[in-house]
Amino acid sequence: MTVYVISNNGEKLMPTTRLGRIRRLLKDGQATIVNRHPFTVQLLYDSTAYTQPLELCVDTGYQHIGLSVKSEAREYDSVQYDLLDNEKQHHDDARKYRRARRNRLRYRAPRFDNRVRGKQKGWLAPSLKNKAERHIAIITSYTKVAPVQRIVLEMGQFDTQVLQAVQEGKPIPQGIDYQQGECYGVATLREAVFQRDGYKCRICGRSIKDGAILHAHHVYFWRGQHGNRLSELATCCEKCHTPKNHKPGGKLYGYDKKLPAYQGAAFMNTVKWYIYNAVKAISPVEVSITYGAATKLARNDLGLVKSHCNDAYSMGTFHPASRTEPIRYTKRRRNNRVLEKFYDAKYVDVRTGEKASGMQLGCQRTNRREPRNADKNLRIYHGAQISKGRRSIRRQRYPIQPHDVLLFHGKRYMAKGIQNLGVYVAVDGRTPIPSAKCTILSHSSGWVRCS
Repeated sequence: MTVYVISNNGEKLMPTTRLGRIRRLLKDGQATIVNRHPFTVQLLYDSTAYTQPLELCVDTGYQHIGLSVKSEAREYDSVQYDLLDNEKQHHDDARKYRRARRNRLRYRAPRFDNRVRGKQKGWLAPSLKNKAERHIAIITSYTKVAPVQRIVLEMGQFDTQVLQAVQEGKPIPQGIDYQQGECYGVATLREAVFQRDGYKCRICGRSIKDGAILHAHHVYFWRGQHGNRLSELATCCEKCHTPKNHKPGGKLYGYDKKLPAYQGAAFMNTVKWYIYNAVKAISPVEVSITYGAATKLARNDLGLVKSHCNDAYSMGTFHPASRTEPIRYTKRRRNNRVLEKFYDAKYVDVRTGEKASGMQLGCQRTNRREPRNADKNLRIYHGAQISKGRRSIRRQRYPIQPHDVLLFHGKRYMAKGIQNLGVYVAVDGRTPIPSAKCTILSHSSGWVRCS
């Protein structure tokens, strides 16, 4: 473990691994803890400031961040940060419930031209901005407590068309090939999907000759992937493209064909200069950019295996022989901003006698222009109602949250969740304990240490 040290007048000193000395200083009242991550203490007595050049190297990424703090003599920190993998899903849920609330307001005042997208320079989608801000926050947390003199960021510019051509074994695009992509010669992406599929439904085979109304379906919608690449779209008729078929057990649920993922490349192309400019603005030290090809060559020369921590160590000019054990942190969501949820009504399906939700036995229309009582209407199979639909609104935030450290009868426990409207707390290793008899020792931060 590395401890970062600040002098009594706020000057950044060299980090140390002499934990015994730090423990004695804290015990004697000669130092105080000012930060937990990274662990930082401030001296309460006058000291001589002696520092060596430190290098902060960051392997940026869509899902993982590698970081290495090192000097010419030794490596002080080697950390991997795992970002949230369901960020977009949470934004989609919040948007869905927000729209439902607004639609219930009969006399809501009209609002026009209130979108920010495309009007503000540097606008980022919320899910992308969250990941970019995590990069900036991590870098800032180290530059505040360590005498860093140089920051190196790996953030290359990716050509997704070249990546796709290599993946599919096609010739590398040159010149005019960039203008003649998958949709060349057609007016819209929707028309390109229909033309590729022969204007037939990929599920049941019905075509426009049979009177089918065709839709461009996102085949990976069931797992939260809404990409608009041609390989992620399929032609689907109005009878197959229903809410029921989007749910588990439906015809459109579970389609799984391995596709090359370009989210990381697209993310880096989008936020590269946003992160770079933000880091330069918050830190007066030298900030430089390197690329994955250079990192790979340096890592191979050093004889290291591929990992995010090793990539960060291979960057820059310092490669000390004395390394530290890598640490891994996972991002934890501390606040659930979806304050309202809807639980569907339950009915008896007269065809099978089994329980089904109102969504499963709905009119199955995907557009208000479609009549409710069309051929695909399943409301006619409603049997006895088992339970009514209800809205659940969270009106309070409990003081005890998951991963908080609690004291109960002289023993420490980590909270897993709240039960019985806050009366009990689920903890590791035993039955739930009364929340009123617990003492909160510390609240969990946004990062949970895994190793």
